Amino acid sequence: MSKRNIAISLPSTGEEEWLATKESILSGWLTQGPKVAEFEKQFAQCHRVEHAIATTSCTTSLHLILAAMGIGPGDEVLVPAFTWVATANVVMYCGATPVLVDVDPRTNNIDISKIADKVTARTKAIIVVHLFGLCVDVAAVRAELPAQVKVIEDAACAAGAKLDDQFAGSLGDAAAFSFHPRKVITTGEGGMITTNDDALASLMIKLRNHGAEISEEQRHQGPKPYLLPDFNILGFNYRMTDLQGSVGLSQLAKLEQFIKERQHWAQYYCEALADIDWLGLPEVPANVSHSWQAFVVYVDPQKAPIARNDLMEQLQEQGISTRPGTHAVHMLSYYQSQFQLTDDTYPGAKACNDNTMAIPLHNKMTVDDYNHVISALKGIV
Repeated sequence: MSKRNIAISLPSTGEEEWLATKESILSGWLTQGPKVAEFEKQFAQCHRVEHAIATTSCTTSLHLILAAMGIGPGDEVLVPAFTWVATANVVMYCGATPVLVDVDPRTNNIDISKIADKVTARTKAIIVVHLFGLCVDVAAVRAELPAQVKVIEDAACAAGAKLDDQFAGSLGDAAAFSFHPRKVITTGEGGMITTNDDALASLMIKLRNHGAEISEEQRHQGPKPYLLPDFNILGFNYRMTDLQGSVGLSQLAKLEQFIKERQHWAQYYCEALADIDWLGLPEVPANVSHSWQAFVVYVDPQKAPIARNDLMEQLQEQGISTRPGTHAVHMLSYYQSQFQLTDDTYPGAKACNDNTMAIPLHNKMTVDDYNHVISALKGIV
């Protein structure tokens, strides 16, 4: 009998994605083209925003947003201390300074009560992260900030998530999404920007394509093939391919169903694991529709029978993959050396770094898989 192996995450792809990719290959249009344009249109409609701009990743999406907002040397951008390192890195790419804000271990998201103390005359923006698919209360964040400070959503994990009746990606001035294979929908690699700001969108579209005044589609389809675009700003090559756009369209059509399934199984976990007193379960406010990119628990170091890392090793032996929730930026060696930080500088983020654990939740799991995870956790003594 083969050993059980429950992955922490698996992309839910199949025949539809294969056929969509085949269509793009046979069309001869492999780089950014009509499939990307349609993906952008449908993503914008899905998230009720005016503009969606496809890119190579969430990281490049965030970088484009900051660049288009004119953020550079001398500027400060507030960033939660518990997040994937890219959230802070993009600020460094611009020559600006990331200013870390501690997080609330109950939600893993930025601690809104600590934002105001970090604001200075140099603060130009804040990046709020909807970690694991749980939306931050952006209105409450704005209330802590001067009116001119831009609010950027790192919605890498939050495609399809909602706060009240508003989708992630429509809450701030601009937002960035990820389509990495660990996300609810995937294009392999890839990202998307959303915004309701017409001028910002126009500038980001130019910056995405080297700063070109006209797009490749306009140039190839126009009546004057000898024309080359003018380049009056310094841009980047952050374009998504039509191969990815084709997959994205297939995946986007399944997003609502994927989230419904994940919400069902997240509730199943919460009910089944509620009696484990050392395991902190995710808290979801009543006005939030969580997308459950990951199901992240908190292993209480004061109550747990074994340490978090030992627990992860035991689960691995039983064929159950786990991961730390993510990392605390201030505990990474680069940021410690650059900004004279210590492990204890942000206690909330450190607690999340040391004690969070993602357990398997994805759209290819079976009821037997979920029950095996639950049984294994209940068996820890």
